[in-house]
Amino acid sequence: MNAVTAPAEPGLYYDSVLQTPAIRLLPAEYRVSAEPLALVTLLGSCVAACIYDPMLGIGGMNHFMLPGTSDNTRSPSGVPDISARYGAHAMELVINDLLKRGARRSRLQAKVFGGGNVLSGFHTDPIGTRNARFVLEYLSAEGIQVVAQDLGDTQPRKVCFFVQSGRTLVRRLPSTRDDEIVRAERAYYGTLTREPVSGGVELF
Repeated sequence: MNAVTAPAEPGLYYDSVLQTPAIRLLPAEYRVSAEPLALVTLLGSCVAACIYDPMLGIGGMNHFMLPGTSDNTRSPSGVPDISARYGAHAMELVINDLLKRGARRSRLQAKVFGGGNVLSGFHTDPIGTRNARFVLEYLSAEGIQVVAQDLGDTQPRKVCFFVQSGRTLVRRLPSTRDDEIVRAERAYYGTLTREPVSGGVELF
């Protein structure tokens, strides 16, 4: 009898720079894992929240595009769209998944990244600023400690989060990558004050 091969985790690859298995997150995605791997994403005006239980060695990351839905936001099927592209739901998805796997809310810690104002044409309360403000307010309301953050400015970022240890690496990307990320974000949106680096953020 032939053995059944389990399907590969979407986005899974081996990162030769990090020297570890990794999962690449795209906008509107999230992952939670207790495996020895890194979650990796690219951020422009989007925000990623890396939330973990340091005692249990389990963590998750989301990548959301907008803070929340409006009452008239609908999916093609006509029902309210509460996908992980929206911050309010993306945060719930990660936190609830962590709790289902045994994490304790009282031990949860967060590191948050992104919210760069990379999209032109948004001069009043731009999307990146709104995303950054939302994630900090949400975590404060939930009583989850933010131990590190790199939010705001106008540069895109690459973020690598090691789920078991909570270690996070952040790279500010050069302007040669800026156009690529802006194009991707503008295409995605079509379907729908600088904060200091603080806490245990490692630049790489």
